[in-house]
Amino acid sequence: MDHGTDVLEEVAEVRGGAPKVPVAEWASWDDERLLDLRLCDLDLRIEGSGLEDRIAELYRDLEGAGLSFRPHFWLADEWFCPDGVPGVAIPFYLAHPRLARLELGQMLEVEGGTREWCLKIMRHETGHAIENAYNLRRRPTRQSLFGPTSNPYPEYYSPKPYSKSFVIHLEGWYAQSHPDEDFAETFAVWLTPGSGWAERYAGWPALRKLEYLDKVMREIANKAAPVRTRRAPFSLSTIKSTLRKHYQRKRQHYGVDHPDSYDRDLLRIFTASEGAAGPPAAAFLSRIRRDVRRRVQRWTGEYQSVIDRMLLDMIERSRERKLRLHGSEDDARLEFTSLVTAQTMTRLHRRRHRLAL
Repeated sequence: MDHGTDVLEEVAEVRGGAPKVPVAEWASWDDERLLDLRLCDLDLRIEGSGLEDRIAELYRDLEGAGLSFRPHFWLADEWFCPDGVPGVAIPFYLAHPRLARLELGQMLEVEGGTREWCLKIMRHETGHAIENAYNLRRRPTRQSLFGPTSNPYPEYYSPKPYSKSFVIHLEGWYAQSHPDEDFAETFAVWLTPGSGWAERYAGWPALRKLEYLDKVMREIANKAAPVRTRRAPFSLSTIKSTLRKHYQRKRQHYGVDHPDSYDRDLLRIFTASEGAAGPPAAAFLSRIRRDVRRRVQRWTGEYQSVIDRMLLDMIERSRERKLRLHGSEDDARLEFTSLVTAQTMTRLHRRRHRLAL
C-alpha cells in the first residue's frame, strides 16, 4: 500500500466568507497596523508555507512506523486537537514569518517556531488525533495503564522529575499532567525516528506503556479509522477578533502584562518594610540571575530567553516595590529558585492543552 499521500490532500482548510487581505499587503505593515486586522481576514494557508514541509515530515514518520493514519491539519489561534476529531489545529503565526515575528514581540517566544520544536508538538498532537480516530480511550488496558480520560485536568500539577513511570518528550514532564497527555507523549516518543525507546526506557515502568502502544499500533496499522470526520473546529476563518484583542487576552492569560502578579510571592521572600536594613532585593536577584536561569532551564526544559524575561520582570518589580532581603542569602536563593521554577511550570502547563466541547 502506498502511504505517500500528497500533503495537500490531507490539509483541511476552511474557506469562504468575506474577502481576505492579501499577504502581499499586510506582510509589510508595522505591528500597530497589523494588530488591528481580524484573524479571519488574514489570507493565510498551510499550502505554500513552511508548514507543508513539517507536515510532510510527520507523514513520513507515520509511514516509517507502518501506520496508514494521517491526521488532517488546519490553521487556528493555537495548537490543539479537539475531542472526537482525528486532526490537529496549528497556530496561524507558523504559516508566515511576519506573523511569527509579531508572536515573538507579543509573547516573547514562538511555540513550535523551530523545525525540531514544531515536529515534537505535531507528534504529540497526532497521539491525541489517533486516539480519537480509533476510539482508543475506551480500551480497558489503555485506561488501566494510563488512567481514565474522565480525570479532570488540573489547574496546576507538580511533576516528579525523577519518576520513571512516564516518558519524557515535551518540556515540563508533560506526560505527568493527565492520562490523555501521558498517552500522547508516549505515542510521540514511540513515533520519533531513532528514539531507541526500547533501550532508552529499559527497566522503567514507562516501558510497559510503550510496549502496549507498540502492540496497539501494529494492530491498527492498516485498518480504516472508525472516526473520519474532517471537522476543523475554531478554524482561523471563524475567529472575528482582531490580532490586538487576541494578544490582549493571551497576554493576560499568561500574565505577560501584569508585573504585580509576582508581588505576593516576592513578599514571601523579601520585605517591603521601610526600616529593613538588608540589601536591595533587585541587586541580589541581579547577582543570582544567571545561576537561577540555568537551574530552572535544566529542570523545566523551557527556553532560557523566556525564563530570563520573567527574571527581568521580577527584578524590575522588586526595584519598584523597594523590596529588601531580610533573611539569609542562601534561604532567599533557594526560595526564589523554587518560585521561578513554579512560575515556569505553570506557564508551560497553561499553554499545552485546549479541549473543544
